Amino acid sequence: MVQVHTCQNGVRIVSEPIDHVRSVALGIFVNAGSRYELPEENGITHFIEHMLFKGTKTRTARQIAEEFDRIGGELNAFTSKENTCYYAKVLDHHAELAVTILADMFFNSTFAEEELEKERQVVLEEILMSEDAPDDDVHEKLWEVMYPNDSLGRPILGTAATLKTFTADMIRHYMAKHYGPESVVISIAGNISAKLIQTIEELFGYYQPSPLVVEPVLTNPHFYPGEISKTRDTEQAHLAISYPAIGVKDPDMYSFIALNNIIGGNMSSRLFQEVREERGLAYSIFSYQSCYADVGAFTIYGSTSRQQLPQLQHTIDATLLDIVAGGVTEEELMNAKEQLKGSFVLGLEGTGARMNRNGTSELVHRKHRSVDEVLASIDAVSMESVDRLIAKILKAEPAISIIGPEA
Repeated sequence: MVQVHTCQNGVRIVSEPIDHVRSVALGIFVNAGSRYELPEENGITHFIEHMLFKGTKTRTARQIAEEFDRIGGELNAFTSKENTCYYAKVLDHHAELAVTILADMFFNSTFAEEELEKERQVVLEEILMSEDAPDDDVHEKLWEVMYPNDSLGRPILGTAATLKTFTADMIRHYMAKHYGPESVVISIAGNISAKLIQTIEELFGYYQPSPLVVEPVLTNPHFYPGEISKTRDTEQAHLAISYPAIGVKDPDMYSFIALNNIIGGNMSSRLFQEVREERGLAYSIFSYQSCYADVGAFTIYGSTSRQQLPQLQHTIDATLLDIVAGGVTEEELMNAKEQLKGSFVLGLEGTGARMNRNGTSELVHRKHRSVDEVLASIDAVSMESVDRLIAKILKAEPAISIIGPEA
């Protein structure tokens, strides 16, 4: 049901009609993220995401907010290390208005000096808020250890130092380089009309790339093991451990997700059962995978009292060593695969989730797999493919980040 239409300028429109709903979710996906920034640009992708909400030639920031509130719609955006998305969800009969406002923000934002200064302070508060949250900050420090010489190791939000240097001219220059039509995907899902598709093409299908436009360059960065500690006056010590892993296009991707589930991805996982249920060492203990175009990471997080931190680390190490030595069981793999299939299908029940999946699939893979194809790939995960990943990931030296009170 997913259809892709490429406009004459290279913008791709991905649509998935869902006739039985009364909503439409729309997303403008741009192949621009923090990993494509120069060192002096660190944080500008995220800053642009903020600034596109701060007024156009015909709408103030307040008017943008009021127009969406008036129609009961949702409007938001996010920036990741590899892409940016501006998205909305509205009732179907307001979809053309929603995409018209999004296009106005995308093409006609003014980046007024007064708004730049106000939003600079807002983003600075966002940076400070992240630093105040040790369970967030410990992961930022972890990426600094993992990739000290690459943009992947720099924060998406940027720093206070880089933030103060951003100007309207810098923003326009960056957008000219990274917001060309070949880098843009418009994803829509829901009760879609032919008029909406036509409106999107009229708004986005004819703008031309700047002479400054560049192709994003993947650096295939080198992972560095090591440890960083930061003393903070907190009640708990926060621990993050990461191993180098595979990229999002790797054929073992579903095996990686299944392995993560077995180790620490849910309540029946080995880490949750051993650390929390058996030993009572932590309230929060989990693992997750991060996958980018060329590299990835497998990360474990846990928090506990400073006195119990050595025991928490020992328990995590022992759990991983046991998996390296003995692998996983057939029952664990079967349960992980069933859980993956359930969460995948249930996660597609909303128009927003489908819009996001389709936009990401087009931007990253340039292809769309049916639900049955994905389920078949999950079923194809084998003991051999999981064992291969265990040897590839868990036998490497990890990067470690710790934030907490002095010992």
